[in-house]
Amino acid sequence: MHDSTKIIRSTLTRAVAGEPLHPSPVFAAPFHTPGDPNDAPYSYARSHNPTWTVLERAIGQMESGVFAPSHADAGKPYRANALVFASGMAACASVFGAVLHPGDVVVMPANAYFAARQLMQDYFVKMGIVIRFAPTAGDAQGEQLDGARLLWIESPSNPLMEVCDIAALCERAHRAGALVAVDNTTATPLGQRTLALGADFAVASDTKSMTGHSDIVLGHVATRDRELLQQIEQWRTLMGGILGPMEAWLALRSIATLPLRLERSSANAQRIAEYLATRTDVVHGVLYPGLPSHPGHALATRQMQYFGAILSFHLADKSAAETFFAKAKLITESTSFGGTCTCAERRARWGGDAVPEGFIRLSAGLENIDDLLEDIAQALDSLKPAAVR
Repeated sequence: MHDSTKIIRSTLTRAVAGEPLHPSPVFAAPFHTPGDPNDAPYSYARSHNPTWTVLERAIGQMESGVFAPSHADAGKPYRANALVFASGMAACASVFGAVLHPGDVVVMPANAYFAARQLMQDYFVKMGIVIRFAPTAGDAQGEQLDGARLLWIESPSNPLMEVCDIAALCERAHRAGALVAVDNTTATPLGQRTLALGADFAVASDTKSMTGHSDIVLGHVATRDRELLQQIEQWRTLMGGILGPMEAWLALRSIATLPLRLERSSANAQRIAEYLATRTDVVHGVLYPGLPSHPGHALATRQMQYFGAILSFHLADKSAAETFFAKAKLITESTSFGGTCTCAERRARWGGDAVPEGFIRLSAGLENIDDLLEDIAQALDSLKPAAVR
């Protein structure tokens, strides 16, 4: 079956006469556990919940696939398992916490998601972890792998949209004895299967495109390795970064529409990027891997099924960016991305990314593309000549 069919069918219950098509959330803290608690499928909700099980099965199926041509087991199918968390950061922390020990070295992208960098720098460094930073572009992280325990990859990176060769970096990391985790939030497993490219962990904030309605916070970790899965699960149980049953149910309901949402938002992002590339008021080019002008376009074409909803571009300065937002009628100024409506923000206002004051990250929504292009055009046309270079 095609991916879209498998995703939609994965959210259904078994065909039992009189039963609903879709599972309902199970609200429980303790479960009945007479006798040996190990004989019960569920005992206490910090460890497991039936609603998680259904969601994790659906995500695990999405993360499963066939190894890429660049992998030693090219063409062979593999099965992945997933664990869900209360947030994308809880998912990140589970990988850091489960596999890193004092004295270990982690190689991270210099432009990785700022909260992941902050967590590593502000907390794990104090526990004795050593960080080596390198750019995503040009596979620069590959030069820092000697003696490393973990390679952390983010491709495309957020918000600079840099792309690296995931398969090549996984191969180099494994030769060096390091595990590899890929933050796949911007692409989702439908847009890019990082486990098929050789990663040991696929990590994502499912708050974004995966669930796509901007109303729940959650994340997941997927892996092909049972031992690694058990380490991550133990971390989740002990640290308590668990997802509520209602959030799990809402996520399961939302995932069924991912194929439609990702297809539409990626197509809209492509058209917007192509239009912005024609504007003289957009300086330093448009950052979107779907554009042939993007330095990582050829590589992204090989390892991605969809280029995703996110693109970035530069206006002349802070004033130009703020004027653009003030004039735009169909762009919601908000952080996060991957939702049904088109959102954007001036990233420098947060102070966590090394970007110019006029740098804008935009997440294409599901609106009619002609309406979006017309609105973006009139907002850019409103900029004063001084703001156009």
